[in-house]
Amino acid sequence: MKFKLWATAWVLALLAVLVALYFHTAWTGVDRPLGQGAYDASVERGEYLARVGNCATCHTTDKGAPFAGGVAFRTPFGTLYSTNITTDSETGIGDWSFEAFYRSMKEGVRPDGTHLYPAFPYTAFAKLTDDDIASLFLYLQTIEPVRESARANALRFPYGLRPLLSVWKALFHDASTYAPDPEKSRAWNRGAYLVEGPGHCGACHSPRNLLGAELYDQALTGGIYFDKVKTGAYRRWSGVNLTPSSTGLGKWSEEDIVAYLKTGQCKHAVVHGPMNKVIMNSTRFLTEEDAFSIATYLKNIPPRSHSADPPPAAEVLKAGEIVYTVHCGSCHLPSGLGDDILGVSLSGSAIVQAPDPASLLNVILYGPHLPPPPFVVDRTRMKMFGKRLSDEDIASVATYVRASFGNTAGAVSPDQVEEQR
Repeated sequence: MKFKLWATAWVLALLAVLVALYFHTAWTGVDRPLGQGAYDASVERGEYLARVGNCATCHTTDKGAPFAGGVAFRTPFGTLYSTNITTDSETGIGDWSFEAFYRSMKEGVRPDGTHLYPAFPYTAFAKLTDDDIASLFLYLQTIEPVRESARANALRFPYGLRPLLSVWKALFHDASTYAPDPEKSRAWNRGAYLVEGPGHCGACHSPRNLLGAELYDQALTGGIYFDKVKTGAYRRWSGVNLTPSSTGLGKWSEEDIVAYLKTGQCKHAVVHGPMNKVIMNSTRFLTEEDAFSIATYLKNIPPRSHSADPPPAAEVLKAGEIVYTVHCGSCHLPSGLGDDILGVSLSGSAIVQAPDPASLLNVILYGPHLPPPPFVVDRTRMKMFGKRLSDEDIASVATYVRASFGNTAGAVSPDQVEEQR
């Protein structure tokens, strides 16, 4: 069996080389070298784009130096670690030329041509304009050098064979810059650029195929990723549907989206969990114009959702209603509409109706992992129910809220609850 696995790996590697040669287009370098007047670029714009792209969150551990890498990314293929992007010449990118940086953003390769894993979202960053890539490079050149070597990835065989990424890129990577839609408004195009490019929202909010590539025909309808829950353990999370579907942002106004991006809360949701760092390190720094552009884009793309699940059994709904009445109704109200001070509305909630109930279960089990100051969440703090309720109780109440108050999501099983524990 071991021989067969190695033989398969070598066949795949050979195929990777052949496909790479077939699809390869000779690299001719950047049209304009980085220099005085070569680009409409600035350090200030680069710093803003680094915030929009949330570079600090992905390249800074909780106790590490800024941008020194080492953040773990749990994937179905194993664990990857982010790298050092400070100006250290040995362990960072201090010796990188602009051409090398440009290639990493557009093609996903290191200066020596080694393929980068798409956990570094070059599939989105390739959409950036040359001027914006130049601005990012100028800003990163101002980062203080930190000597911090990259941690070794822990990927399952054969995913640690980087040559295989040439096949992956040939199949799934489009290195072209974002092209504005002339039939759309300036605000819509700016929002599309920010969401699809530097913001790389699809990385968490789009489903993926078996090889880890985003399914663009289902873009922004919700995805799955692994991150920490309140206890510090890694669990599944479900990125919500960001389209204006009834299972997504259908009930949200543009003002609601802007408020959430800038402050972490609106009448439909309060930021928690993995979104904490997205809000704290990234979206709260958006200009008002850019925040409204994102809202304009998200509210004016076609509403899409995953196929509807069959309705839950009546006895499960009855059991869930009892649990809800006892433990949830006082804050979220019997109507599920919530309150400005008590619980948020559950009606039409994107988290409640996500195709995978992982995020909803995390909130019930561990309580919402709310952000630290400067954010102040003016609501009652929800308790952890993981020790109070059984898997069956949590499954039934989750099923109840997913099928009540106008929601149309499917049932949750006790096995799914146990997995999230």
